[in-house]
Amino acid sequence: MNPVIELKNLKKYYGDIKGIERVSFKINAGEIYGFIGPNGAGKSTTIRTIMGLINKTSGSILINGEEINHDNKQIKEMFGYLPSEIHLYDDMKVKNLFDYHASFYQKDCFSRRKELVKLLKIDENKKIEDLSLGNLKKVGIVLALMHSPKIVILDEPTSGLDPIMQKVFHDILLKEKENGTTILYSSHVLSEVANICDKIGFIKDGIIIKEDTIENIKKYNYTYLQISSKDIKKIKDDLKLEVVSETNEKIIFINNLEINELIKKLSKYNIDELLIEEIPLEDLFLKYYK
Repeated sequence: MNPVIELKNLKKYYGDIKGIERVSFKINAGEIYGFIGPNGAGKSTTIRTIMGLINKTSGSILINGEEINHDNKQIKEMFGYLPSEIHLYDDMKVKNLFDYHASFYQKDCFSRRKELVKLLKIDENKKIEDLSLGNLKKVGIVLALMHSPKIVILDEPTSGLDPIMQKVFHDILLKEKENGTTILYSSHVLSEVANICDKIGFIKDGIIIKEDTIENIKKYNYTYLQISSKDIKKIKDDLKLEVVSETNEKIIFINNLEINELIKKLSKYNIDELLIEEIPLEDLFLKYYK
């Protein structure tokens, strides 16, 4: 079975300036793919290239195994897109904007629109120009989802949303996933996607530096290892682990040694204090970007 979305060595240069290079990943039907990276890493460039908003330099973008054709109306109707920055008609009321957007599709969007408006607590009688950033983002979410697309592309979708509304939005996405929708979720906040994504791709300086499942990332068994001892220098030389911080008699490592191996190595030294803590996913994320 072909993946719904597949990028093969996607490349975008702005003259001599690199946007993205050799970006490759696959997303299957009903998967949520977390596209993670700091601002400026190439997430939006990748997404805008997939959407046909900018032209690729080289590489392939396949939808259901076929090279994407943005002139194909059926392909366009498959997509729901939420950009990182939303620019709409300021003088329109929200309800009129929704009506206008729904007119682009042959299907009836009203019931889904009504459901999303209720969940997101949107006042359809307000003008776009009177909306806060959070309410503007909620309008963008409805525009992206009201036609029940098969593919949803989200670029920093929760910026401006309060924590309660972020939870509502994630519940909406999980329901979309249950219905077989394929979702690309771009963010620079790992904690946002850790509970809803099936896979994560880390991008840095326009290049995918790591790709794995959330399940596997959590299995790497990295821990923080804090040791107080007068033998710090010998312990440091022996363990050969990455050091987070160090003083004369206390050191904190990033540890990936099995517990029995660790105890065996440390048994040779006088240890005053030993503390082992699980590393949060956010800290593992930062580790990839050093």
